[in-house]
Amino acid sequence: MDNEKIAQNLTQLADLLEFTGANAFRLRAYRNGARRVKDLTTPIKTMIANGDDLTKLDGIGKGVAEKCVELCETGKLEQMEDLFETVPRSVLDLLNVPKMGPKKAAALFNELNIQDLDQLKAACEEGVVSQLSGFGKKTEQAILDGIAIAVAANKRILWANADQLVKRLGEHMEGCSAIGRIEFAGSYRRGKETVGDLDILVTSNEVEQVMDHFGQFEGITSTIVRGDTKMAVRLEREFQVDLRVVPEESFGAALQYFTGSKDHNVRVRGLAKQQGLKINEWGVYKLDGEDQSLIAGKEEADVYKTLGLPCFAPELREARKEFDWAESNDLPDLISLSDIQGDLHMHTTASDGKNSIQEMADAARSIGLKYIAITDHSKRVTMANGLDGKRLLKQWAEIDAINATATDDFAILKGVECDILEAGGMDIEDEVLAEADWVIASVHYGQNQPLAQITDRIIGAIENPNISMVAHPTGRLLNKREPYEVDLEAVFAAAKRYGTLLELNANPVRLDLNDVYLAAAKEHGIPIVINTDAHRTLGLANMKYGIKQARRGGLQAADVANTKSLKELIRLTGRS
Repeated sequence: MDNEKIAQNLTQLADLLEFTGANAFRLRAYRNGARRVKDLTTPIKTMIANGDDLTKLDGIGKGVAEKCVELCETGKLEQMEDLFETVPRSVLDLLNVPKMGPKKAAALFNELNIQDLDQLKAACEEGVVSQLSGFGKKTEQAILDGIAIAVAANKRILWANADQLVKRLGEHMEGCSAIGRIEFAGSYRRGKETVGDLDILVTSNEVEQVMDHFGQFEGITSTIVRGDTKMAVRLEREFQVDLRVVPEESFGAALQYFTGSKDHNVRVRGLAKQQGLKINEWGVYKLDGEDQSLIAGKEEADVYKTLGLPCFAPELREARKEFDWAESNDLPDLISLSDIQGDLHMHTTASDGKNSIQEMADAARSIGLKYIAITDHSKRVTMANGLDGKRLLKQWAEIDAINATATDDFAILKGVECDILEAGGMDIEDEVLAEADWVIASVHYGQNQPLAQITDRIIGAIENPNISMVAHPTGRLLNKREPYEVDLEAVFAAAKRYGTLLELNANPVRLDLNDVYLAAAKEHGIPIVINTDAHRTLGLANMKYGIKQARRGGLQAADVANTKSLKELIRLTGRS
């Protein structure tokens, strides 16, 4: 029960209470408490174990503190379980619809008795929703358009969330002495940005013991099937996890098969057939008339070796270019986390961040980075307390002072995340931007504009000689918001022409650019910058998600600008 899980529970409790018409003060207390808990660097469970008084923390009152203790001691909230007796769990799916806040969802439930997404879709199509006070035809259509995103969010979870689940499952399964080898396969292993289910492969001679242990995992709501070698269960929110117990001699073949992708495996099986072989989840077999003999299967690399193929990195197994690369002996040496030298997109308390410049710098230095850029929002982002030119110059003077006292070669670049205005042009004056070391251009507003208008805005920013990089170029939020309409081919051409870099935003909700666009940017010869967009020191850990996405795009260290030294980066961007 870490801080994030506690915060999620507190937020969900507030959402459920909203459906019951609870006091607004209580709702606000739980939501404020959730935000405070999420921002804490010290685990709540540690504070409780130490006997600390949680109410001494700003934003946490007696009620929130009691809920935190209950969660840490029992893993659940009794009040939430009681609420589910009157409010169906399915109503929480309504909150996955973009721009659907708890108040609107509660109105749909209480006034129209809408309890799930299917009922919501039907009500919108019948024009019933628009008749509610505070909705209207425009809102009804927006809800209808967003239902598909909500459905996807209900079926697939972010890779980062799957990774957390994998860690919990891995720790649980390690407690079973009957297990030999264990690996997680499927789209999770391939690093897809969202994951529809999890596949666990283990070797063991004690199948029943392994399945019994698996069935004791906290969070299982039901068992779908339990057979001789396979067991499937559902966790919260209907997420499925499949366990397969395989013999040692077949482990590599099973890992290759269940990692996928389907299209990649079709190509593998086709190549096997051409060579008189058969490949399935049990191994590689040499065919001789009606007879077959096992020739490989224990190790995944041996499965590929029988076909004269390299053992492809899981992230490349999408039947795109990996077989062509293998044939030409040009398989990319994919980027790794250790290649990264700097992080060039982060926020501080000057805008909407939670830590100071010095704290962000110290955290970056502690994980081995050589440089960072402080890039708080510009003034257009009023909700984030964006900076105007005067405040920026003051912040940059502070950065100069910090750099002057450094006792090593770690450097802080003076930067800004400058909004591209709805009408075009930049949010900060050029004479101020010219004094920066690093300027990011971003689209935060006007995302519903036509394709040509958004494209022109971005290209206009690229043409500005003060701009170093375009951040999160399509503006998408996974399971929450579709990309805005933009002609990326035109953007790529302009970026190449003007030497402007493009970002892979490593925030697990963004992962923007996606893997296909990253591959296209590489073909255009446009260097990518992988940034965390961290709003607190803990956010610097997001880099690993960006690395996973970059690998899916086939990127090597040479394709990524912030694998270079600071001098090389400055030379690349042409900024003095």
